[in-house]
Amino acid sequence: MSKKIGDVILDVNNISLRFGGVKALTDISFNVREHEIRAIIGPNGAGKSSMLNCINGVYTPQEGTVTFRGQTFHHLEPYEVAAMGIARTFQNLALFKGMSVLDNIMTGRNLRIKSNLLMQALRIGPAEREEIAHREHVERIIDFLEIQAFRKTPVGQLPYGLQKRVDLGRALALEPQVLLLDEPMAGMNVEEKQDMCRFILDVNDEFGTTVVLIEHDMGVVMDISDRVVVLDYGKKIGDGSPDEVRNNEEVIRAYLGTSH
Repeated sequence: MSKKIGDVILDVNNISLRFGGVKALTDISFNVREHEIRAIIGPNGAGKSSMLNCINGVYTPQEGTVTFRGQTFHHLEPYEVAAMGIARTFQNLALFKGMSVLDNIMTGRNLRIKSNLLMQALRIGPAEREEIAHREHVERIIDFLEIQAFRKTPVGQLPYGLQKRVDLGRALALEPQVLLLDEPMAGMNVEEKQDMCRFILDVNDEFGTTVVLIEHDMGVVMDISDRVVVLDYGKKIGDGSPDEVRNNEEVIRAYLGTSH
């Protein structure tokens, strides 16, 4: 049974980004449909991470807009974008290495905590009930990611592949509508990649989360993506289904190599 792809949830329009005289992105447009896995590929330096940074508010592009669920924004802070329902993981892990797996994933609930700091500190009434509910949600994510055995372990003591899983869990704790994954499988061995692929597919399938994914492993991209957009030197050179992109002459020249 094929999954049902919905209407456009995220629309990137004519984004251009410069750092001084260096053009990182030039007039990039593409959209993301609800429930799909949308891959962004391209050689190193193509502008992929810069594109995600424009979507989630880390960078403000000089031109262009991002529209999320019909709301167009030119400049929002990352926490405002997160509050709208767009979560992000980063290439370089930004986990709290001395804190446990559970506490790291709990930090992803911060935007959903309603009680003030004093009520939280005293654990009174609604604050205590709220914390219990948040912890239950985090425990479900820990079960989903199959890291129950490590829930009390400081993250810094875990192998790299499991740290990446915790990073994914923290993003999921926000209950995002769109999940931006920046090279979630970078540095992983084959087995770890297979696990991460399975979790991404399950997040997309079971939670209905829309996924935007930067990934260098072309086998992974072609296997799990519904549509692929290709960047090269900050310009868009391809956009379509994995098969369409695989057979695009400009993409083959720029990235895949003629052997593909």
